[in-house]
Amino acid sequence: VQLVESGGGLVQAGGSLRLSCAASGFTFDDYAIGWFRQAPGKEREAVSCISSRVGSTYYSDSVKGRFTIASDSAKNTVYLQMNSLKPEDTAVYYCNANRGIVDYWGQGTQVTVSS
Repeated sequence: VQLVESGGGLVQAGGSLRLSCAASGFTFDDYAIGWFRQAPGKEREAVSCISSRVGSTYYSDSVKGRFTIASDSAKNTVYLQMNSLKPEDTAVYYCNANRGIVDYWGQGTQVTVSS
């Protein structure tokens, strides 16, 4: 099982980035795929999640209206389009695949937003 994140980097406030999470080794559509983030000194928090099986999405209040999650089942990839980035969005972003008690995590990708 692998979750490989990419697309992080350094961007100015107000800018955009698109994160990708490429999944392999499990049945992609059977899992809810989500993005979490962890800033220095803070707990990991859920950012957004998508379930292709039930056709639902979730966004935290802090990113609602700015971030968009999308899934491409043909490519086993989930994307997180991040617009209007703020310095407080700076964190390591992790991809997660969840099915009940089963959890898989990626290695994370750094997003840094300068003011």
